[in-house]
Amino acid sequence: MTTAVLREMRWWDIEPVLELEKDLFPEDAWSRGMFWSDLAHARGPEATRRYFVAEDESADGSRRIIGYGGLAAAGDVADVQTIAVAREHWGTGLGAVLLTELLRAATAFECAEVMLECRVDNVRAQKLYERFGFEPIGFRRGYYQPGNVDALVMRLRDPAASVPEAPSASSATSAPSAPSAQGTESNG
Repeated sequence: MTTAVLREMRWWDIEPVLELEKDLFPEDAWSRGMFWSDLAHARGPEATRRYFVAEDESADGSRRIIGYGGLAAAGDVADVQTIAVAREHWGTGLGAVLLTELLRAATAFECAEVMLECRVDNVRAQKLYERFGFEPIGFRRGYYQPGNVDALVMRLRDPAASVPEAPSASSATSAPSAPSAQGTESNG
């Protein structure tokens, strides 16, 4: 069972997030600039992005980032930009907790639907998204570069109706039986 504290991602989180990003997505990891760019649009009255990090507290009281997720909104459509969970926390439900918060953000942005791209070889993440009501609608051939891996495009209509009852964003305990997302990325 994982106990994680979710909070808004800030600029000082970019370096630890990049370490996790490079571990999970060695061929197509986001750059520092991509995170900076998205975080620049995550605050204030004109915000169009929402990013979260999940932290785990160790016995000595120190915290480390064990997951993160981000969403972009444009009009009435949101796009899950990225979602990732540290390998040692796969299968703990942390991916579901992060996705729930992203869907809550889409609802706050008044989005009618949420889109995402997922590697076709990432079955674990696909099962999570399907559990939340996402449906496959197409493919993007060679989307993930340089590995030339296809992306499965998925859509969720009415994210507000798909958000399950969940613990608050400030502190979440995840059930071990829930699958977690290894990663969905939209590097564009």
